Amino acid sequence: MKNLNFKTKLGLIALLTVFVAFSSCTKDGLGFSEDSIVYEIPDPDPDPDPDPEPVGTAADEDTNTDLACPASGEFQNDNTRNVDISNPANVGGVDDRSCYSDYSESTIDGTTWGIYNITDGSNHWDTPGTLQPRIERASAIANSDVGSFVKFTADFRILEVADAGSFGQDGTYIAQAKGQHTGGGGSPDPAICLYRAHPVYGTGINADKQVAFDIYAERILERGGSGDGREVVFLKQVDKNEIVSFELEVGFIEDPSDPALKIHYCNAIIGGEAFNWNIPDPERGTQSKMRYGAYRVRGGRAQIRWANTTLEYN
Repeated sequence: MKNLNFKTKLGLIALLTVFVAFSSCTKDGLGFSEDSIVYEIPDPDPDPDPDPEPVGTAADEDTNTDLACPASGEFQNDNTRNVDISNPANVGGVDDRSCYSDYSESTIDGTTWGIYNITDGSNHWDTPGTLQPRIERASAIANSDVGSFVKFTADFRILEVADAGSFGQDGTYIAQAKGQHTGGGGSPDPAICLYRAHPVYGTGINADKQVAFDIYAERILERGGSGDGREVVFLKQVDKNEIVSFELEVGFIEDPSDPALKIHYCNAIIGGEAFNWNIPDPERGTQSKMRYGAYRVRGGRAQIRWANTTLEYN
């Protein structure tokens, strides 16, 4: 640069400035690089939150807007709670305490699904305002001997669950572990762990629609516990109409830390994920049993589907 005149120096500086600016801009996606390779020009305004697809309606979904029980007719089951069809695909005896709909079945892609639909206020069997509507099937009872158990396997789909406007009132139970105990306290036929599905609403075109469901375990903290005597623990989320595998085993095993003691366990596998839990005060437990179907709807309607059900006992 020593022998160049002032004008030549200015020209070289200007040329260098243009070259540097051009090189840096092409690295930011203007379409060319320093070595003349053409880049794909990116979208100048990508949509970070694309509009969702409309949530679909299941082939066996109840879309009736009238959630009331009929004034009279086939869904009254006034004489028995054991309202069933001939040779049902779902195992276990039925307990039907809803006048909205009785148990029925659908066949989709070769799979037969048990249909459990209940609505708010549809329990016409028990005193109004006491027990919740339900259509459930029950297992037999396993005793408290070490090695005894009851095991249930199935697939489920959730189409709709209760929405009552608050977390404590929302949700519908899809299954529950039960069992009596010594020493009194609580219900004469207590629930031990209930699996509760809560609604998850979509956005945009699905803003008012249930598109998924959060599954919680509602577990006793003490024998006979209810209300504040239970904890609610999040397990996982499933999509609407997703086929989800389910396994629940409840029973007694020897306590490995002391052969004189035993453990009362309640182990679930939901969609391949294990959620094991030991029931408190195992020495007070006298039995193991379980129920599945649809139970509790404090607002709106619940629609649960069950297929490929099996029950096993020791």
